[in-house]
Amino acid sequence: MPQLELTGETCEVDENGFLQDTDKWTEDIARAYAALEGVGELTEDHWTVINYLRSYYKKNGICPMIRRALKETGFNLKKLYDLFPNGPAKSACKWAGIPKPTGCA
Repeated sequence: MPQLELTGETCEVDENGFLQDTDKWTEDIARAYAALEGVGELTEDHWTVINYLRSYYKKNGICPMIRRALKETGFNLKKLYDLFPNGPAKSACKWAGIPKPTGCA
């Protein structure tokens, strides 16, 4: 299994860099993933999405469909792409420490 050093700790990730143990996630890990994608500081809007994704995953065991995430956070798709450079699935879910959504290429 691939590994990635985040916040001075080695974490197991999948071949796309998604954290494999959601219980190992911390806010510092979210910040480290953001830094890897060139985002220096996480805003309140970032945290709104990250916390929503984590909460939904904990409750349902899967990532929400993008339409649901847009509805629940109140953001539009452009805003999510502005917040998460590689998109809501590839960045937001990764930063939230949850598995890659099914159907995500």
